[in-house]
Amino acid sequence: MSLISYMVWAADPDLANIGDLTIRWYGLLFASGFLISQQILFRIFRAEGHKEADVETLTVYMVIATILGARLGHVFFYEPARYLANPIDILKIWEGGLASHGAAFGILFALFLYSSYDIKYNFTKFKGTFRKHPRAGQSFLWVVDRIVIVVALTGALIRFGNFMNSEIEGLPTESDYGVVFAWNAKYAILSSSQAVEDVSVSASDREIPESISDQYRPVTFTLRFRDAGYQEEEIRSFLEVKVKSLFTNYQSIRKHIYEPAGTELDYILEQDRGAYVATIQTYGVPRHPAQLYESGTTFMIFLLLLFIWFKLRSKTPEGLLLGLFLVILFGLRFIHEYFKENQVSFEDEIPLNMGQWLSIPLILAGIYLLVQVSRKKQKTA
Repeated sequence: MSLISYMVWAADPDLANIGDLTIRWYGLLFASGFLISQQILFRIFRAEGHKEADVETLTVYMVIATILGARLGHVFFYEPARYLANPIDILKIWEGGLASHGAAFGILFALFLYSSYDIKYNFTKFKGTFRKHPRAGQSFLWVVDRIVIVVALTGALIRFGNFMNSEIEGLPTESDYGVVFAWNAKYAILSSSQAVEDVSVSASDREIPESISDQYRPVTFTLRFRDAGYQEEEIRSFLEVKVKSLFTNYQSIRKHIYEPAGTELDYILEQDRGAYVATIQTYGVPRHPAQLYESGTTFMIFLLLLFIWFKLRSKTPEGLLLGLFLVILFGLRFIHEYFKENQVSFEDEIPLNMGQWLSIPLILAGIYLLVQVSRKKQKTA
């Protein structure tokens, strides 16, 4: 191959470790979405004559609604049997399992409460009040129209966080923009022996033999071993037995790395400044970077909605931004699902996956809102 037409992605999901605290890219991007969104909402609310304190209250509603909605959405939409059998696992958010459709429903419900009720709670006395009290100048649709602007931005950052985590990857592709997600393999090698100091993974321009399918692409793993008295025989045994087994026997690795079974591992072992360095030649499975598809298109939706608000501001017809958001975001989500792997096995047995089924009512709701906005505009014309 004279031109490398794919990308190898093996970034560490952890950004930094401070004592027992681990800062992950996903968490940083998730939190950044809310912080940046809050600043944008401050400007929007000021421009339309509302208090900044309302944004602070709204932020609390949004954070709680997003986390609870996304988690419960995954629990009930994707794996209800698993979590109902072990309810305590619902709290283990750090193990993964958030659904954007659940977040959407949760946010809409939270904004209904924000715009229609006065909710106060005293945590020191464990007492609260809940009374119907519409918020002046902030109807449900008015609030949601402004919120979807920043929800789109936050969604774009979260999907980029999924890319940093090497999760929610797409189906295999032979296109020129496939990505080989090699983090699982890299982490498995690093975790399997204290002798391994570092692992790097890169694309290669070497020719693919005729015995290897065109769907695979050449990938090079470079392992540097610690200079701590490890013998060459030990290292060769580790490569030929352990690494070969990792590549061929573990499904989480095999879905991304193709190592021919029944053959010897193709590697070269050399010494560099007293330490052994192994260069392994194998093959990767390029996949659609579905996370980037969603992140990029969602960011474009953010720019579109912000532009419309900037032009119309307080004259923005109620329901317009929400309608556009629902139709475009979940319309694209419906399409994106064709490029993604199903999250749970039961989706393989149904004509549309769960993400597509859940998108349909939201798209229809958006169409309904846009029709209503159009009718109101015709009446006032």
